Amino acid sequence: MTPDQTPTSSEKPDVAEIEARAASYDIEEAFPEEDFPGVLLRLVTDAITEGDMARARALFLDQHYADAADIIERMQPDDRSQLVLALGRDLDPDILPALDEEIQDQVLNMMGVSGVAAAIEALDSDDAVAIIEQLDEDERRRVIQALPAEDRAVIEQALAYPEYSAGRMMQRELIAVPEFWTVGDTLSYLRSTQDDLPETFYEVFVVDLRHHPVGRVSPARLLRAQTETSLRDILDKDVEPIPATMDQEEVAMTFRDRDWVTAMVVDDDGRLIGCITVDDIVDVIDEEAEDDMLRLGGVTDSDIFRAVWGTVRARFGWLFINLGTAMLAASVIGLFEGTIERVVALAVLMPVVAGMGGNAGTQTLTVTVRALAMKELTSSNARRVIGKELVVGLANGLMFAGMAGAVSYFWFKTPMIGAVLACAMVVNLVVAGLAGILIPLTLDRLDIDPAVSSGVFLTTVTDIVGFFAFLGLASVFLI
Repeated sequence: MTPDQTPTSSEKPDVAEIEARAASYDIEEAFPEEDFPGVLLRLVTDAITEGDMARARALFLDQHYADAADIIERMQPDDRSQLVLALGRDLDPDILPALDEEIQDQVLNMMGVSGVAAAIEALDSDDAVAIIEQLDEDERRRVIQALPAEDRAVIEQALAYPEYSAGRMMQRELIAVPEFWTVGDTLSYLRSTQDDLPETFYEVFVVDLRHHPVGRVSPARLLRAQTETSLRDILDKDVEPIPATMDQEEVAMTFRDRDWVTAMVVDDDGRLIGCITVDDIVDVIDEEAEDDMLRLGGVTDSDIFRAVWGTVRARFGWLFINLGTAMLAASVIGLFEGTIERVVALAVLMPVVAGMGGNAGTQTLTVTVRALAMKELTSSNARRVIGKELVVGLANGLMFAGMAGAVSYFWFKTPMIGAVLACAMVVNLVVAGLAGILIPLTLDRLDIDPAVSSGVFLTTVTDIVGFFAFLGLASVFLI
């Protein structure tokens, strides 16, 4: 019997038998051509619909936490609630950090304070802090109070650091040994304390008597060295610890530049207090890229799992501002109402000028926002980059002006319309290039995130300049 078959009540096996069958059932082998998470979702959902929670549990618990998180996110709210309640304390804590924030909040609410506290106790300290900081103040206080004293102290110390800092994202689980030890001392220590070691570690940190880091040793180098060798003779002395207050984006950039796998984190006195591993940096890079992409679109966070009204409220603000800027651009067209009435072709060609300017400006804007985020565009090279974008805008303007002017000439059989369109195209693409770099530079100088509002200002500039240049030139040369 396969897991998607339901036995009758008289022959229904017990939970242990169901779990054994589910564990021996290879879903990927049974459905080689189908999406694995999709198949698992269907099997789990069918089991919940049929009221067979034992089978749903067995299928779900056998999965990797990343696949399990994907399944929870895809489920309908009612099915999700039933599954989480049926799992109880058997829900893998590693699933929680992998969930979307909206779904994570729902799951945490269903787990209750004691359940959340038990999950946090089982997680690495960095993941535990990431979960805790998502809770509201009251829930956070109650969960922290439910933790053992040692875990509570770790969480509270981490929360004392600024949000999005190295102190928030570091993990306290690390291996630090004194510099006067030998390789044999270190290996003996690792063997004797193996139950207390981090599940995964990439380096052994070496510290002095004040717990200041003096170097690092890879496990591979430890295993190759003779037991009587002093750690001072084999450690990597290239120590560049990260302050706990450093912003996580700057930490990620340092990892990228130095090709690190692990970094030491120190407090204000230079004492080693934690470490950051490359898997955390991958998450930071993904979050920062997602954040910039969403902000360029005028939304503050992903709302695919948010309720309809919440999504409407989140998107309303920038749409309202867009309406205002669109009305401003429309008022420019109103200034030339008489010109448009006399030369109807202008109404047909106006979107061409505005659209080309908007697209050209968006290209420059996207590159500029990324360069600012990656610290590639600074005050030292800003003038050169602005000059480059001016030349690029002029070159593209001249080339597309020739093409657009030729098309409009053959379309409307009026040479002057083609010439006016070509001139307006050059003007707007040059202005679009300048606006695409100057707007985010100005916002960055004012300590305003350029990814948040640059697009709105850019669209307004390119529309107004495009309409004004095209219709203004038409009023002079066609009327």
